Amino acid sequence: MDKYYLAIDIGASSGRHILGSARDGKIILEELYRFDNKQVRRNGHDCWDMDHLWNGILNGLKACKAAGKIPATIGIDTWAVDFVLLDQKNKIIGDAVAYRDSRTDGMDQVIEKIISPRELYARTGIQKQPFNTIYQLMALKREHPEYLEQAESLLMIPDYFHFLLTGVKKQEYTNATSTNLIDARKNIWDFDLIKKLNFPEKLFQDLSMPGTIVGELSPEIRDRIGYNATVILPATHDTGSAFLAVPAKDDNAVYLSSGTWSLLGVENEKPITTEESRAQNFTNEGGAWHRYRYLKNIMGLWMIQSIRRELNGTAYIAGQKSKYADGGQWSFPDLIEAAKGARDFISVVDVNDEIFLSPDSMIDAVKYACEKTGQEVPKTVGEIMQCVYLSLSMCYAEAVKSLIKLTGKNYTSINIVGGGCQDMYLNEMTAVSTGLPVYAGPVEGTAIGNLIIQMIFGGEFDTLQQARDAVRRGFEIREIDAK
Repeated sequence: MDKYYLAIDIGASSGRHILGSARDGKIILEELYRFDNKQVRRNGHDCWDMDHLWNGILNGLKACKAAGKIPATIGIDTWAVDFVLLDQKNKIIGDAVAYRDSRTDGMDQVIEKIISPRELYARTGIQKQPFNTIYQLMALKREHPEYLEQAESLLMIPDYFHFLLTGVKKQEYTNATSTNLIDARKNIWDFDLIKKLNFPEKLFQDLSMPGTIVGELSPEIRDRIGYNATVILPATHDTGSAFLAVPAKDDNAVYLSSGTWSLLGVENEKPITTEESRAQNFTNEGGAWHRYRYLKNIMGLWMIQSIRRELNGTAYIAGQKSKYADGGQWSFPDLIEAAKGARDFISVVDVNDEIFLSPDSMIDAVKYACEKTGQEVPKTVGEIMQCVYLSLSMCYAEAVKSLIKLTGKNYTSINIVGGGCQDMYLNEMTAVSTGLPVYAGPVEGTAIGNLIIQMIFGGEFDTLQQARDAVRRGFEIREIDAK
């Protein structure tokens, strides 16, 4: 009889409950439940609907019971940087503001008056992103200082849901590194930095590594879903989980976790916090077993997803449908075919420009960026999509060149995991732009990485390499040669 492990993988647009089991040296997956994720506007800010997410988590756990497949362990991963504050009664203070909200505008300048960008990077190794937790906390401190005064706990989003399941609070390491408040070499909170910023020290407790037991489900949760299970910390930062699932053949592989964001980089044993690395905006995110994910955050498929919403009339500006809604229903394959039909269009944009982070209209943002740089402005859907695809692939190529220079290593392949690995047009363009063969798969990289930690804890595999070998055997990996 199979022993089941449950990965609850929540991304910016949806959450999935994926059961995993080990059989004949392979990892077997079964998606049992899926629910949507959405942002809501509250008190002038874009926020996560935490009650909606919590109900989705509970309904998926009930689906396991209904299917007669009870997991031995459960782990939740989500995106990084966002958090909740809890009061003395463990109730959320304020709202769970989403990272794309504009409240952090200008907070980098506030922080830079306290600590220079050079020193901050040398201490934490984290690339400057306007939405990093350090900037969110400073924004909160200025807008609602009383929230920080009232708070007894700070929990990143997956830590909060683990707490709701068990009643036990843990601050997991991989997600905590995204706060920009962790000492990159000591792997602990940088309390000297926290004191400089005048953030309440009590909010930052001992860190827990992936594989740590959080606890058993609380009696209340057991009653609601009909069974008990043990909650285990995966790499709760979804990229941390995704990197664990990369079935690279050797140590000279570049990893690319492709989804709403594109996270391109390598695994290192030590952080690289040089001034040159900072100038290239590479980050040293903490991973399982204190590995470092040395990577670059690239805007990713968010641009394509946003364009599709506009064309399909599901994007609203001031309550009105986008002016680009054409009455059709564009699928992702439709957009790919449109791009292929405009292969000769060569205008490119800087996909990491902040104008693409949360624009009212992604299409207008792309057009504006082309016009501003004196390039031909895309007019058709195909030209807009070709511009985005070409820009992404060229950004990947530049990131690989920077990796070679910063690490002193030559790389032999790019291994893509996550939903974006299904976009073969982008894969082909990436192979051409980088001059490296691309290995695409598995699709469910994040959930698999989540499960790998649980399965090692459960004795299915002795080492990470054994688990990665099982990934290579059990999932389709498509190879695209550089042409």
